[in-house]
Amino acid sequence: MASSEPPLRLVDTGTHPGARPSPVAGPDDDAGLDDFLRVDGWGRSEPVRALARALYDPVYRYWLRAEWEGLEHVPLEGGALLIANHGGAIPSDAPVVMHGIETELLRPVYGLAENLFRALPVIGTLWSRAGGVPAHPDNAYRLLHDDQQLVLVFPEGTKATGKLVRDRYQLRRFGRGGFVELAMRAGAPIVPMAIVGNEEAMPIVWKSARLAKLTGLPYFPITANQFVYGPLLGYIVPLPAKFRIRVLPPITFDVEPGQARYNRGVVMEESERIRALIQAEIDDMLRHRRSIWRG
Repeated sequence: MASSEPPLRLVDTGTHPGARPSPVAGPDDDAGLDDFLRVDGWGRSEPVRALARALYDPVYRYWLRAEWEGLEHVPLEGGALLIANHGGAIPSDAPVVMHGIETELLRPVYGLAENLFRALPVIGTLWSRAGGVPAHPDNAYRLLHDDQQLVLVFPEGTKATGKLVRDRYQLRRFGRGGFVELAMRAGAPIVPMAIVGNEEAMPIVWKSARLAKLTGLPYFPITANQFVYGPLLGYIVPLPAKFRIRVLPPITFDVEPGQARYNRGVVMEESERIRALIQAEIDDMLRHRRSIWRG
């Protein structure tokens, strides 16, 4: 059901998690460079992340115009698994969610993604410095349980980002429910999120199976953006679709954390329940949406 309260419009606080005052670096001052190159155990650099936020903020606020409902459901401390629907040839939902939570709640967000990104020269390094982590259960468990961090996961994976425009907002299967078992094992809540606008930011009108095979990609898209911005920029610049993100109350599980295995039937049942919950919220948001571009 739609919230009775108006959507929360994020306001820049001027403070970012992990940000430090930038020293005035002289020719003999290596402190600024050392600080900029320092990374945590996951390869994330807070100075790089702060720079990414500064560069992305105009896109977030004035191009995609992201608005939130229920942001208070994201915990201010402790580990939590953020689960959302996915969409777009080069999806804009991950940077929107990470940017919004980090600027409003001042908590870092680690985004799990396919190892494909890490393998790309330059892009893989930048992705890691900006908070990207290879999608592996062990990585997610350590972030949630050991480091008590916020972890963003899109259970649909490439099945969602490879959808054609005619199939937008029809959620794909949430894998084998691994995210549920992960949350159970880590003793962390799941925070579901429903996102509208991501499917129209870079919709796929056609896919080339031959080019996908040649490049080794899971799909090779031809996007609507390429007809607007050209063949190259069409893979970089999203269309100005209005983004709305609805955060739902956290879901916890009455099970003992730390077990090696959990009942497969219960895991799959909870996974499907969360998928259906997000689908219902998306359907509700679409019914009340006046326009793709104005929200």
